[in-house]
Amino acid sequence: MREIKVAKSAGFCFGVKRAVDESLKIQKEFNKKIYTLGPLIHNNDVVQYLENNNIFSVALEEIDKLNEGDVVVIRSHGVSKDVIANLEERGLIVKNATCPYVTNIHKKVEKYSNEGYNIVILGDEKHPEVIGINGWCDNKALITKDGTLPENVPNKICAVSQTTEKEENWKKTLNNLSSNTKEVLAFNTICNATEVNQKNADELSKSVDAMIVIGGKNSSNTTKLYQIAKRNCENTIHIENASELPEEYINNKNFKTIGITAGASTPDWIIREVINTMQDELNKMDDQLQLMNELDRRFKIGDEVEGEILSKTRDEILVSLVGYKSDGVIPFKELTCLQDPSKLAEELKVGDSIKAKVIKLKNDDNYVVLSRLEFEKKEAMEKLEKLYNEEAIFEVKIDTVMEKGLVAHLNGVRIFIPASQIDIKFVKNKEELKGQTLEVKLIEFSKENPSKIVASRRVILEKEKAEREEKAWSTLHLGDVVEAEIKRFTNFGAFAEINGIDGLIHLSEISWNHVRKPEDVLTKDSKVMVKIIDLDKETNKLSLSIKQLTEEPWAKVNEKYPEGTVVLGKVVRLNDFGAFVELEPGVDGLVHISKISHDHIKHPSEVLKIDEEVKCIILSNDKENKRIALSIKDAQ
Repeated sequence: MREIKVAKSAGFCFGVKRAVDESLKIQKEFNKKIYTLGPLIHNNDVVQYLENNNIFSVALEEIDKLNEGDVVVIRSHGVSKDVIANLEERGLIVKNATCPYVTNIHKKVEKYSNEGYNIVILGDEKHPEVIGINGWCDNKALITKDGTLPENVPNKICAVSQTTEKEENWKKTLNNLSSNTKEVLAFNTICNATEVNQKNADELSKSVDAMIVIGGKNSSNTTKLYQIAKRNCENTIHIENASELPEEYINNKNFKTIGITAGASTPDWIIREVINTMQDELNKMDDQLQLMNELDRRFKIGDEVEGEILSKTRDEILVSLVGYKSDGVIPFKELTCLQDPSKLAEELKVGDSIKAKVIKLKNDDNYVVLSRLEFEKKEAMEKLEKLYNEEAIFEVKIDTVMEKGLVAHLNGVRIFIPASQIDIKFVKNKEELKGQTLEVKLIEFSKENPSKIVASRRVILEKEKAEREEKAWSTLHLGDVVEAEIKRFTNFGAFAEINGIDGLIHLSEISWNHVRKPEDVLTKDSKVMVKIIDLDKETNKLSLSIKQLTEEPWAKVNEKYPEGTVVLGKVVRLNDFGAFVELEPGVDGLVHISKISHDHIKHPSEVLKIDEEVKCIILSNDKENKRIALSIKDAQ
């Protein structure tokens, strides 16, 4: 009886499947013909399937034939940023389905190219993936097909690989680089799935009489699988589908064991057709066919499953998943976030049915990891949508502090609070907020894009401040004498706060005496009595005075300083035409330069100093204009 052995890992890789799924999704979204930039997948059967679903391939050279508003999907191989810019400039709607592994290569190449590194790419220079990668370093990369390098390799190198390359070629590249250049940054970007497929194909091809490799003739990774298998098994063929199977393979009785593997562009149904064709009539229902039937039930991240609880441990629940090749496990942390997970686990019984979603395909014990939090997330999203629509305030607990803001979770749904939305004022130490419960309000919400759920604490604080200020303004009146707290200083005065409202005490309103700087006579955070001398609620202008709470010094100047009176004063200012002498705080008199000394002087500083006490005689007193003329020499 003929035995068919299927490689443990074969067929659609993550990136290719993602591109196909995304394209089908995009076509449904726009409900019209869409285009992929080059064949989405190196498999004619799948290409035909896509065309049947109104998804067609178009070459870059044919873009001119498209109309503005047409949809173009970037396939998993990726393209250069210049190509994307060109498409967008033409008015086309660009949807990027580049494999995340390839996108990672683009980022590394761009980053290190900008930092002065010379890029080396292991791969086929004609392959679209390599062409795309090269476009992220201005097409200046050194490309090697098998690790062979020229003698004059630059000293500063960043090396990457095509995702479908052979591991042996990568090792060869590194060996050659290490002996030819001084500084090497090496990133093994061979896709793990590719690596696993190649390893499994290598092992399988050593133990079979014949080997069948299924995949597109233009598929790089399929070609490499064929080369690996051919090296171990002479009877190795490369086909695209079951129709290409040669009769001598189907009917060859000498082939007791036949190995089958498939490239990343090969869907499961094509693999199954090949198995059906190769099976003997007597053997069509054996375990191998059943194995392939299970391919339709492979897990995908996000799959919803239901199973029976087999057992419970101190930190997880084991779930039987009938029809799948492995059982599932629900860690307690994935059980619920609405209550203590261990308490819910106690309520669940062995034999109970439980629903969950797939979050990881395999853990260290080869179990599929499941989560019930996804169901709670759905409820949370509905709750958040209601909170957003109602502009409601709710509480969140901060669990993560980032440079750009804070992160909290509501029933497993991530809520981001940008740094600018934490407080009205700049928050210097955000770490202090970790673990704290804050009141927030949603300012951005998207069901389709959970990353765009943004909350603000600032809008709440601003509203509260506005309400406080509104209330405070209603209590303030022109001429009121109130207590104020000094908050900050400027060149032109001091700002003081009254019930949350800032008012300005201008330099001229601090004292009747001359004040050079407000901090010379006032202290930050101190409380002073002030008089409201001007207020305008509409412009939020509030003017305050300290000096107007004391008697004006010039009020009784005629009585205190009549002409001919000899007085003592302090020199406070000197200029070219004389000296100002303070008789008391707020009352200065001028000693003209001609009245300072009996001797001729060019400047008052020749005989006088600031803060010097001098005897003067009152020559004249003009209360109305606040002018007093003094003489020093006539008082001697």
